[in-house]
Amino acid sequence: MRPESAVKCNLLDAGCSEVSAAFVDQLVQAGRISDALHELRVIRCNLMDELHQSQRRVDCLDYLIRQTEKEIKTTIERR
Repeated sequence: MRPESAVKCNLLDAGCSEVSAAFVDQLVQAGRISDALHELRVIRCNLMDELHQSQRRVDCLDYLIRQTEKEIKTTIERR
């Protein structure tokens, strides 16, 4: 069993799947650097999409927190 390359290790550290990391590593090992770069950009784009989805979820929770805090404050002031 050969040791993992630095490229594959970095991709796994970045949260890429074993399959994606192995594929990009194979492209690099085969000297297909342009293809590897394209795949890296695709992976990055997918991660950014996930990041934006998570940010929208956090924004929704922040809104609910603010609304709930306002409601609590209003309820306390009415007493």
